[in-house]
Amino acid sequence: MSTQPAAAPKETKAQKSERLKLAKNPWEAWDEVREFARQGRDSVLPEWTGLYFKWWGVYTQGDGLGVTGGANGEGKATEFFMMRIGLPNGILTSAQTRVIGQLTQKYARNLADITTRQNIQLHWLTLSGLVDVVDALTAVGLSPKGACGDVVRNVTGCPLAGLDHTELIDSSPLAVEIAHQLTANPEFYNLPRKFKISVTGCPVWCTYPEINDVALTAIKRTVNGADEIGYTLRVGGGLSTEPHIAERIPAFIPQDKALEVVTAVVRIFKEQSELRENRTRARIKYLFMRHGWTPESFLAALEEKLGYKLDPNPATADIVPADIYRDHVGITSQRQPGLSSVGASVLNGRLSGDQLIALADLADKYGNGQLRATIGQNILIVNVPDRETAALVIELNTLGLQVDVSAFWRGAIACTGTEFCKLAIAETKGFNKWLVNELEDRLPGFDQQIRLHVTGCTNSCGQHWIADIGLEGKKIKKDGQLVDAFFFCVGGSVGKYARPARPLGYRVAATEVPDAIERLLNGYLAVRTEGEDLRHYFDRTDDETLRAQLAGAIIEPVERDAPPVGAGRLAPGE
Repeated sequence: MSTQPAAAPKETKAQKSERLKLAKNPWEAWDEVREFARQGRDSVLPEWTGLYFKWWGVYTQGDGLGVTGGANGEGKATEFFMMRIGLPNGILTSAQTRVIGQLTQKYARNLADITTRQNIQLHWLTLSGLVDVVDALTAVGLSPKGACGDVVRNVTGCPLAGLDHTELIDSSPLAVEIAHQLTANPEFYNLPRKFKISVTGCPVWCTYPEINDVALTAIKRTVNGADEIGYTLRVGGGLSTEPHIAERIPAFIPQDKALEVVTAVVRIFKEQSELRENRTRARIKYLFMRHGWTPESFLAALEEKLGYKLDPNPATADIVPADIYRDHVGITSQRQPGLSSVGASVLNGRLSGDQLIALADLADKYGNGQLRATIGQNILIVNVPDRETAALVIELNTLGLQVDVSAFWRGAIACTGTEFCKLAIAETKGFNKWLVNELEDRLPGFDQQIRLHVTGCTNSCGQHWIADIGLEGKKIKKDGQLVDAFFFCVGGSVGKYARPARPLGYRVAATEVPDAIERLLNGYLAVRTEGEDLRHYFDRTDDETLRAQLAGAIIEPVERDAPPVGAGRLAPGE
């Protein structure tokens, strides 16, 4: 009797990704894309559309139906592409902004988005457009390299670095140096997954160090009677389907060792083979969440990698910001006498190419040609003479970029959603704009900071886990039709009270969300104690009460949906 040989085990998604990454460094293969552009869209190899393009900040664009229009946890791709442009520390010149605006007009149907990592994202790019855009960006000192992929992502920093009179140190040179050293560095083209770094000397921690893979926050200590400014190190923050607040590593990082320390952490991450076995659990946070690492054991590994000891740094030395605005929106006096920054709130981060060009012109007219993108999807014009700020505000308002806005507008964040993303379940940006308008009409004069974050699926690209009210996209049946819906989470925070938002077990069709939030916030306004903010109210109020306020009646909780099959494995999340 003959026996058939056993079938070879099927290659997992993680194994396929690891095999392809070992086969090629995409940063060294852009000429292949130029050849694809010459031969046409059908010539593009599947390993490029599925993986390698991401190293160049590029994803294939969805067809508008999101994940429900496809199979195996991913929607259908069109012939168009999305490109994310890296902006270390969010720093832009007027010349660069003008070029991005012109590219947006010519190649991206006049549509651009500021992202939650200080990038600018374009859509509707054709294959030949990708090549033209990369060439034009290179000519002005910009690049999409590293904005996506299993690499060090755009390094974020305080948009007022070097300008804020309250900062401990200008950390922007360090943020830019880290980006230049680690992005497009062949040593780091093949990490287990994406790796996010934040560096700030800002006392309000406006870069959200709590949710980065590695974060440096400035700290001052006194040694032998002399003050020294260095950094506190945090490792393992992240959101996605399983949020985790970064672990504080008990070591003082001197300024002249900061780049070396960050590089060592990336090397430790790169070497963890167990993180390469499953792409949904391939972030450095899982060393703490699943593999038994602690801040102390991580410090030991770090010091072994460095070859020297770091000074201890007790948690009591930190000055952690509490419930404060961190977006730098409005007019802020700079440390430079007679100068201010003017921060405009860009609803959902969406801009036209026309607006980008106009912003470049305003930066030249009123400032010295310097702009800053923020992780709040906003834009700042800096180095503006105090006497010119009022005129600049008027011009920004005329552009539809508001400086003095409602709490709802100011706190609104939205990911890409089904409009372009193949992993999204619900549409987000149009919905969030409508939601903000509804809440402004229903609750005029609402006097509390409120972070209102909308994400189109479980991957939390819209960062709903750190929102006062976080909305996670779903689909439900209503009147026999499958419609967009949102699952509610509340009470997320960063800083002194850092914690992920808690799911309330309430889900409702998108059209009913304004009613639910109106009931919830009116419930808060009716019973709040003197000086009680929204976070404290959510903290002291049980889930059943909050769920009843949302629904208008006492109801049983519903389970939060599990992620779609495959979700998270190649999530484009910032």
